[in-house]
Amino acid sequence: MTHKIEKVNLAEKFALIPDHWNPRIAGELNGQQVKLAKFKGAFDWHHHAHEDELFLVVKGSFEMEFRDKTITLHPGEFLVVPRGVEHRPVAHEEAEVLLFEPATTVNTGNLTDSERTRTNLERL
Repeated sequence: MTHKIEKVNLAEKFALIPDHWNPRIAGELNGQQVKLAKFKGAFDWHHHAHEDELFLVVKGSFEMEFRDKTITLHPGEFLVVPRGVEHRPVAHEEAEVLLFEPATTVNTGNLTDSERTRTNLERL
């Protein structure tokens, strides 16, 4: 079996994303997916019962709101949100964010009926 091994240029991939809160798959490994998304505005409060999520800021900044505190993330910083913890990302200006999470993770977690729920993600 031959594997196609290629580098990923984040700036090029983010340039292909025209919308917000709609993650795309940029890579996969060990049952995990590397997803890219642009954030702008406030997302929905939600949690993931079975998956931890990693958020890495590539460009811009955003705030991760929790019920008891808010953490601001800038380029080059990441945050791991443990499974079961309710959270809401908020970006006052557009932010480019890399997410690393199990392939089973749905972006809206427990909110399966949200208009922002994305299931069959596009690959970049």
